Amino acid sequence: MEYKDYYKILGVEKSATQDEIKKAYRKLAMKYHPDRNQGNKTAEEKFKEITEANEVLSDPEKRKKYDTLGANWKQYQHTGGQGFDDFFTHFGGGRRGAGAAYEFSGDIGDIFGGMGGEFSDFFESFFGGSRGFSGRTSQQRTAVDVEAVLNVTLEDVFNGSEKTINVDGKKLKVKINAGTKDGQKLRLKGLGRSKTAEGIKGDLFLNIHVLQHPFYEIKDNQLYYNLDIDLYTAVLGGKENIKTLDGKTVSVNIPEGTESEKVLRLKGLGLIENGVRGDLFIKIHVTVPKNLNREEKELFNKLKSLRPE
Repeated sequence: MEYKDYYKILGVEKSATQDEIKKAYRKLAMKYHPDRNQGNKTAEEKFKEITEANEVLSDPEKRKKYDTLGANWKQYQHTGGQGFDDFFTHFGGGRRGAGAAYEFSGDIGDIFGGMGGEFSDFFESFFGGSRGFSGRTSQQRTAVDVEAVLNVTLEDVFNGSEKTINVDGKKLKVKINAGTKDGQKLRLKGLGRSKTAEGIKGDLFLNIHVLQHPFYEIKDNQLYYNLDIDLYTAVLGGKENIKTLDGKTVSVNIPEGTESEKVLRLKGLGLIENGVRGDLFIKIHVTVPKNLNREEKELFNKLKSLRPE
């Protein structure tokens, strides 16, 4: 199995801050996003790769596991790839005390019988499956409740969607309602485990985790879009088109003299809150031209001389 250097994929140093990782991801996502590369399989695979890298490096817990395991990749291979928890216990000094809850880190298919993948086999070996399932079991009598994390996209919670999972070889559809929040729990009654073959089964609890989006982000239950504009549009004004989470294209009016970090508001294009769709806030980032040629520098100097101090 090929080792993936997530830092190299995003083009950042191992010491990179979360802000540097975020900026690198946004830049690459804008370049390789499928919406901007229709029918380009190479770009599609590259986008999946950088999304996977960001999913790990933007999560402090996943990043810590990746950094620890990455430094001992040969030892991990020698263990037979039995999973990070066993590796960490063996090489990192981890211990499970008597009577402690069993910490499960792996694809939900490992305890229920198999699921398909969206991320690479490498990611699956580190973190237990492409759909991001990792959970904890707690025992009460014969019933064993199971908790797992279900990764969904921002498009899923904006529009509402259905996810198909396999539980003991049976396909089940899980409905994600529009407006579902990150951290929200879904309960699947009787789909947990039992301590005995004939015992009553516990419940399966799915904790919703909304994956980061390259252009949109959620802050205080509000939806924000990060829009890069050039210096000329910021100074002179103009229009920029953006693609909303429901696949529509809307035109954003950029007022003359717009400064970086200015926030514009588009009504009715945000997330659903209490049955009502909120607003979308456009956060402007002005990009300054670099590597100017001689003529361009002369023109900027001329503009500077025309402006009063």
